[in-house]
Amino acid sequence: MQKETVSLKIGKEDLYLETGELARQADSSILVRYGGTVVLVSVCFSKEPKPGVNFLPLTVEYQEKTYAAGRIPGGFFKREGRPSESETLVARLIDRPLRPLFNKNIRNEIQIIAIVVSSDGSNDPDILSVIGASAAVSSCGVPFTGPVGACRVGRINGEFIVNPTYEEIQNSTLDVIVVGSKDNIVMMEASGKEESDDVMFAAIEFGLKQLPPIIDLQEELLKKIKKPALEITLQEDDENLMASISEEEKQEIRKAALFANKAENEEATKKITQEIIDKLCTEDSGIEEYQVKDLVSKIQEEGLRSFILKEKKRADGRKFEEIRQINCSVSVLPRTHGSSIFTRGQTQSLAVTTLGTRSDEQMIEALEGKTYESFLLHYSFPPFSVGEVSPMRAPSRREIGHGALARKALVSVMPSKDEFPYTVRVVSEILESNGSSSMASVCAATLSLMDAGVPIKAPVAGVALGLVKEGENFAILTDISGGEDHFGDMDFKIAGTKKGITAIQLDLKIQGISLSIIKKAIEQSRQARHIILDKISETLDAPRKSLSSYAPRIEILKINPEKIGELIGPGGKTIKKIINTTGVSIDIEDDGSVLVGSDKEDKLKAALDIIHGLVEEPEVGTIYNGRITKITNFGAFCEILPGKEGLIHISEVSDKYVKDINTVLKVGDEIKVKLVEIDELGRLNLSIKKARNDT
Repeated sequence: MQKETVSLKIGKEDLYLETGELARQADSSILVRYGGTVVLVSVCFSKEPKPGVNFLPLTVEYQEKTYAAGRIPGGFFKREGRPSESETLVARLIDRPLRPLFNKNIRNEIQIIAIVVSSDGSNDPDILSVIGASAAVSSCGVPFTGPVGACRVGRINGEFIVNPTYEEIQNSTLDVIVVGSKDNIVMMEASGKEESDDVMFAAIEFGLKQLPPIIDLQEELLKKIKKPALEITLQEDDENLMASISEEEKQEIRKAALFANKAENEEATKKITQEIIDKLCTEDSGIEEYQVKDLVSKIQEEGLRSFILKEKKRADGRKFEEIRQINCSVSVLPRTHGSSIFTRGQTQSLAVTTLGTRSDEQMIEALEGKTYESFLLHYSFPPFSVGEVSPMRAPSRREIGHGALARKALVSVMPSKDEFPYTVRVVSEILESNGSSSMASVCAATLSLMDAGVPIKAPVAGVALGLVKEGENFAILTDISGGEDHFGDMDFKIAGTKKGITAIQLDLKIQGISLSIIKKAIEQSRQARHIILDKISETLDAPRKSLSSYAPRIEILKINPEKIGELIGPGGKTIKKIINTTGVSIDIEDDGSVLVGSDKEDKLKAALDIIHGLVEEPEVGTIYNGRITKITNFGAFCEILPGKEGLIHISEVSDKYVKDINTVLKVGDEIKVKLVEIDELGRLNLSIKKARNDT
């Protein structure tokens, strides 16, 4: 294949798509370039279906090579290792919009790999990876309803901009990623600084308008490639097997799907499924258990969706806009810095806040540079939360994604480092799960932060909305349960304050929805968010005025930056001595800010006194608490500040004549002295008698 290139001006840069020169043994590969950022995206698929699966076996990998930014990896091995959290999130960003566009009956394994091979430090490779993956999949010949376009939207000085740089995003009031076709949106992710619903919708609408040229660009490349469609065997529904399930059994299956209680639903489904397996999965039939389970799931899906659209009801009896019962509590754990439990229906989050010092910040090494994060939110999904037995391993992609979404919802209301000089970590332990545990984490985290005394700007609440759509007939469901999520078409998570939206995440199982549905969903979510915020305020209406007695105390001192060297000392000797002596933590910033932290008030005070003494300039006329360090025949040397000594001449010891100073003073004596002079050589002259007379 010869090299083919197409390009288009998008925002401030030209977007280039190239194919035919690199990674030619892959089924398809696309090189995407925007500015100085370049991503290579490849697609490979197995030539035979994977046996024994009833789902699309798609995997997506994303990797940022440090050489892309002209750096060598840190660590002992000096090479890239397991994916970072940011790489995992971008892999999910690629996966989520593409998965619903594949033919759902594909059983061939498909792997998409996106590798960042060059980074200019300005343009984020995540959007390029989505575009490249769309073009690569569209050109490889597998059944796929694409291509799709992708863009990022920012807002600076009230104006929307497309594909803002890293620096521009820092100054933007929102960050919206839109992926879709020319008319419909397939996936969306957004964060905002309490943006109004109208502004957020306008940003989404602006983003959708940028997609047609990007889709046209991919289609132009596809015409040049002229790659034929592949003949892939698709798994077809077994009509004979479906006919083997009686109408009575189908009714039992549909009935099980309508149980409001999750345990009852699962028990009834398990019972009827096992009965059908025992009947059909004989040695002679060749029917596998997974085939029966797949059909049972399809019958339940049809039953629940039909019930919602035809009966205009939900399985648990709620109206489409109704939220499940909410219960909140705070200070539920005795020794943590802040804790809460948020329960909504059968979904429950235990959120725990821990306060630390600057030394607890997380260092993040990314292509755009090294940063330090002082607000962490981690989401944990133990198997008991859904009544299952499974191994406890490292955080899954789903856990990383849900934690990142909850953090995104809260980060805009967190106080600045100057207002609250703590590192804050929140952990959401999901104790029960039946729909929208990520949004329950947002609500629980809000309560936990306020319980810990973190001065957040406003409480944040989150809710997930679902969709059941057949043709032009559709229903938007507020606060979806697990079944509505599993059998529905949409998972639309929206979080915000009373003032506006802070985070959005939209995932679909269908091939796109219109702006009108999105607008209606945002409007429908507003009432739910405000109801939940009222419930939160009834439990705790503002951050606590004081921190937990178990939380560290941090004091900030401002010193002359020229004194930083004196505080650190040669080779760090001075600061290490203070830390070892008092047990505090000390962080020093270039502007002269010194953060001293300790969980003991007396240790904190001792460290502060030492630091004050080290950086304080001796002032003539001031009376100091001094300590005798040396005796001579003409007087005594006295330390008035750490490392600062002066001479008390024998004539300044007393109003009376002193013949032998050893009869009056000895080494180690603590006395009050007055600084009476700093001579031209910088020597300090002290007086005991003047200090005594002045006091």
